[in-house]
Amino acid sequence: MRIIISYTAKWRLKDNPNYLWTECKKLVNNNTGKEIKKTIKGIQAGYYLSKKFIKLSELKDKIELIPKKEWCPF
Repeated sequence: MRIIISYTAKWRLKDNPNYLWTECKKLVNNNTGKEIKKTIKGIQAGYYLSKKFIKLSELKDKIELIPKKEWCPF
């Protein structure tokens, strides 16, 4: 049995656009299609992105809205 869930992405990382945040505030890796869970390391909350821990306070500067249309050179 296969269950398919679809999310609408609203935000993404500026440095790595493969990580997308949905409208329901879930972080999804677009390459693998897996949800990434929020983690607490010490007293800081954050996510492990590309095997590196990034705090939520650092992520606020690195997130952008996904534009409606993107420029394509073709």
